[in-house]
Amino acid sequence: MSIAAPTETAATGRLGELLARAEQLYEDLDFKAVLDWKSKDKTRRAIGFLPVYVPREVIHAAGGLPVGIMGGGDQTEIVRGDSYFQSYICHLPRSVIELLVNGRLDAMDGFLFPSICDVIRNLSGMFKLLKPEKYVHYLDLPQNFQRGLGGRFYGHEMRSVADAVGRMTGVAPTDESLRNSIKVYNANRRAINELLKLRVDKPWLVPATEYYLVLRAGYLLPVEEHTAMLGEYVKLVQASDRRPMDNIRVMVRGAFCEQPPLALLRTLERAGCYLVDDDLAVGLRLVPDPVSEEGDPWEALAEAFMHHSLPTASVYDEQNQKGRLLIDKAREVRADGVLLMAPSFCDPALLDQPMLQTALEKAGIPFTSFKYSEDTGQFQVIREQAGTFADAIKLWGTV
Repeated sequence: MSIAAPTETAATGRLGELLARAEQLYEDLDFKAVLDWKSKDKTRRAIGFLPVYVPREVIHAAGGLPVGIMGGGDQTEIVRGDSYFQSYICHLPRSVIELLVNGRLDAMDGFLFPSICDVIRNLSGMFKLLKPEKYVHYLDLPQNFQRGLGGRFYGHEMRSVADAVGRMTGVAPTDESLRNSIKVYNANRRAINELLKLRVDKPWLVPATEYYLVLRAGYLLPVEEHTAMLGEYVKLVQASDRRPMDNIRVMVRGAFCEQPPLALLRTLERAGCYLVDDDLAVGLRLVPDPVSEEGDPWEALAEAFMHHSLPTASVYDEQNQKGRLLIDKAREVRADGVLLMAPSFCDPALLDQPMLQTALEKAGIPFTSFKYSEDTGQFQVIREQAGTFADAIKLWGTV
């Protein structure tokens, strides 16, 4: 097995301050950052959304703050949440309910539940029962990608959300305000893409935990602040003296909804794996390229989701091309192998996995698979598996 990489040297100076802020946001289960944002103007409203994706631009255009609710991770002990769900579903909804009944989601003025799976659909119903005074909307994403059908339907869904948020904030969304919001989020997309490019080109500059913390900060910060954070982080690490290690380059797939704990990401890197591509916190970058800033902004957002979003288990694969796209991406980022890393009991991820495995086998790309939950605390088995995987590729180029 690979010799563990040395513990990362703690970042100092401005880089250390930036990372400390990002980690503080990661641990902010009381959403103090959101409460602080709201305290500056009594008309401000925060709309929480469950993974994986909602059109954040329409919330921004109506004067709201879109806030990603990612579960309690390994920081929350589930006591009451387990009584709401069966034991054979993923961990995420139980921790989200725990946050709700403990009052930790009180900073939110409304909640959006995108159509990820049946569990999230049922979670939206529970929120309606437990918080009848709050705005709760199950956001049904299109399955038909024809402009006149799926596009029209999705446009109606987005307008419904924007109007509801506008009634809370007193800011009526207009085509012009939505275009401006698209521009702001396009700037964020460009900043994220710069970070992703740096990680592919020089992964030793961007440790997996730092990358994840800085990226995930976008679920809590106003988008303009997050864009500035991303840009500053990229500049700071480019000026650092970090050196490459003898790690293999891997892609991660399956972690699109329930997120792995930070210690798991650190474990993978210490086992000899650079994470050069992944689907972590994919809701911040599901539409990776700039959305059109011309013409009808509602149509532009619908078109971007239907035809320019990343392949993931929660998005309908109209042309059955997820396997091919995975191989194309692996070659683009020069991946030595792929980690199929799905949360336990995640039906969408585990249903996708055989198809992805078949594509990887045909392409001759090494892979291994394991499961986790957001509160995973023991990593020895995963570390040994990842380390053996890395060693096999280093020695023989396969597993």
